[in-house]
Amino acid sequence: MTTGFLTLVLLVAGAIVLFKTVRMVPQGYEWTVERFGKYTHTLDPGLHFLIPIIYGVGRKVNMMEQVLDVPSQDVITKDNAVVRVDGVVFFQVLDAAKAAYEVANLEVAMIALVQTNIRTVIGSMDLDESLSQREAINAQLLGVVDHATNPWGVKVTRIEIRDIQPPRDLVDSMARQMKAEREKRAQILEAEGLRQAEILRADGEKQAAVLEAEGRKEAAFRDAEARERLAEAEAKATTMVSEAIAKGDVQAINYFVAQKYVEAFKELATAPNQKFVLMPMEASGVIGSIAGIAELAKEALSGQQASTSSRRAQPPRLGE
Repeated sequence: MTTGFLTLVLLVAGAIVLFKTVRMVPQGYEWTVERFGKYTHTLDPGLHFLIPIIYGVGRKVNMMEQVLDVPSQDVITKDNAVVRVDGVVFFQVLDAAKAAYEVANLEVAMIALVQTNIRTVIGSMDLDESLSQREAINAQLLGVVDHATNPWGVKVTRIEIRDIQPPRDLVDSMARQMKAEREKRAQILEAEGLRQAEILRADGEKQAAVLEAEGRKEAAFRDAEARERLAEAEAKATTMVSEAIAKGDVQAINYFVAQKYVEAFKELATAPNQKFVLMPMEASGVIGSIAGIAELAKEALSGQQASTSSRRAQPPRLGE
């Protein structure tokens, strides 16, 4: 009975010694080794052998990147607005010995450090800045916290502000302000559109007036030119009639007077404001003028025939 109990004790002791001697560190972790309670070295992932009783495993440190939730807290901004802020921290242990022995509780210390710096950073900003410059807040927090955790053998890779919640009444005020600002911009754009439309309309009217004036100018110029040509024609006709009278041809004056008489009567008869015309006239005057025109035509025709007959009757000369 005593022999069996002793054997059992020896087996248990051997198993404990074997367990204390052979140590296998999993991937992603590092174990610290202590000799009589004092840190000596760090075990990397893999199989290791330790002398029992003299050496022992101190801390098992997770070397993978970890995520740490930052609890929400109330923060007062620079303009005395109270907002509720929370976030997350991504960090990784680079030195297992420092993370195990330089700080008592790494996660609690990091949470307290991040919360304190969140109050500092957001407290130096106005409410509008804290709501719109989240990237700047994250960058500033990352620089401060990473520098503070460097002695602990920890690398803070990223800090993200997850949510910033203003009070409900403040949110309603901001919504009303945003609506008023948008209505203001809409009214400004509408006024600008009306102004531009009026400018374009006025410019179009100006261009139309200029073109109309140019048209009137051109028409007046053409009318003046036509009147000048007509005056030249009248002067030339008068000159020809005067020359004919000076040569003794009295029928030319009859033709000239008859033509003017007929033209004047034509204009009077075709006037748009006259429907019925009664005027005294001497028929013999008109007939005499027309007879004068006929006499001119006969004389011209007789002269042409006589000239033609004389040319035909004249005998050819010698040498022609």
